[in-house]
Amino acid sequence: MVLHPLLGVDEVPAVETHLGRVGEVFRVFGDQDSGCVSYGVRLLDGARWFVKEAVNERGRRSLDRGWAFHRAVRHAAIVPQVHRIAVRGGWAVVMPWRSGEVLYHATVGGPRDRTSPGSPMSRFRSLPAAAVLRAFDRVLDAHLAVEAAGHVAVDFYDGALLYDFNAGAIHLIDLDEYRPGPFVLADERLPGSRRFMAPEEFVRGAVIDTRTTVFTLGRAARLLLDAGDEERAWRGTGRQLAVVERATFPAPDDRFPDVHRFAAAWRAADGTRDAARGTRER
Repeated sequence: MVLHPLLGVDEVPAVETHLGRVGEVFRVFGDQDSGCVSYGVRLLDGARWFVKEAVNERGRRSLDRGWAFHRAVRHAAIVPQVHRIAVRGGWAVVMPWRSGEVLYHATVGGPRDRTSPGSPMSRFRSLPAAAVLRAFDRVLDAHLAVEAAGHVAVDFYDGALLYDFNAGAIHLIDLDEYRPGPFVLADERLPGSRRFMAPEEFVRGAVIDTRTTVFTLGRAARLLLDAGDEERAWRGTGRQLAVVERATFPAPDDRFPDVHRFAAAWRAADGTRDAARGTRER
């Protein structure tokens, strides 16, 4: 039996060398904030895969956490980690390749631009509002699955969104910091983008739970449905904005108590759909 060149391999001495032997490395994603380097590889049979390798201790911890998360949570919009390969005392994980563009790239020392006309985020915000709403609804569905599995969002931001402009499809990537909740924050702060983070994520000893995820999702809706980056050009309805405002109250007790209720309120504010839908895709 011929083993798969990625899924049938348990250990390699060097990831990039192995990938070059079994196929063509057509993309390299280096200098990532996560402590990982990633590769797009096209195998000899034409199939494309995404391989992510930890290059420091932070990256190794993140990949370990991400592997556990992907064993617990499944959703069609979440790009899964399907296999991992031992390398140099650490791991590399293998994922199916998804076409699209990351809405925001957080690279070490690189440009951090959401507003130039050619940037993915600017192009996404230029789509019809209905297309943006469909994409956010998919993000909501994915987080209903996250909540059902007893996990909470950590380090979710627009850099975790991969959008295929041709197919009009959104995928969630790099959810390696998601973890079981609730939990008590043992550090000074959690990793993440301040634009999306709840106040409690900066307080040692704070409880991080599904209300924190609600805040993050509220911020995502606010930023994705704005025509610019200054939050002065809301493209949704007044009812939707009221839902966002409740989701992002500073005090957790003032927010929706969970993602399920936030999703129900958001969908009720959209008169074009059935608010009771709440489908959880697996």
